[in-house]
Amino acid sequence: MKENPMHNPTSDAAPSRARRAPLIAGAAVAVAFAVAAGFALAANGDGTPAAQVSAEAKPKAATVLSRPFTKPDLVLTDTHGKKFDLRERTKGKPTLLFFGYTHCPDVCPLTMSNLAIARKQLPEADRDKLQVVFVTTDPERDTPAELGKWLRSAGDPSFIGLTGDFPTIQAGARQVGIGIDPPKKEKGGTVVSMHGAQVLAFSPKTDQGYVLYDDDTSHQEYAGDLPELIKGETP
Repeated sequence: MKENPMHNPTSDAAPSRARRAPLIAGAAVAVAFAVAAGFALAANGDGTPAAQVSAEAKPKAATVLSRPFTKPDLVLTDTHGKKFDLRERTKGKPTLLFFGYTHCPDVCPLTMSNLAIARKQLPEADRDKLQVVFVTTDPERDTPAELGKWLRSAGDPSFIGLTGDFPTIQAGARQVGIGIDPPKKEKGGTVVSMHGAQVLAFSPKTDQGYVLYDDDTSHQEYAGDLPELIKGETP
């Protein structure tokens, strides 16, 4: 397990498109996955963290959340231009959720590629069950057609790409503790979308997000965990 610095839950941090967000573990309280490099802190109404990671050592890539996240209430547009209700369409299905953008130079295509490689190693019946959902953080450029084309090249034709208006996407991401900023143009003209770069796995049994993966998770590590995730078990 990598060592993780402690974090002050009252502070804010900007999302990051390329740096991995450290996990916070403590004897009394463990903040779910926060903030220093990729996440806005999600909190309950009383200010306590909305989810927590187990304080136990993490020998594997997966971090099991002791307080899972509810699947975000998101109704967006898929790559066919049709309405897609995330909760309704993925209910009772093993689902991996990732927020990113097609012009991302590093983390996003690598994550999609790793998931695609891992999915191909599953038996056909399990491949058909798995839902991989990519929600753009750059909806102005990521049209349904652009998302579909990119996912076929960077990931897998079965992957679900979703776009919509930015405020809706940002609000949905915050429901699972993921911070994203509006895309902005840098001095050289490059448009950058800053976002938390973790993959959240939802159980087909509870529809709760109960397992988290950092952006350095390999395709071998995903392949090792997917059989358990598809059954709703802890990897």
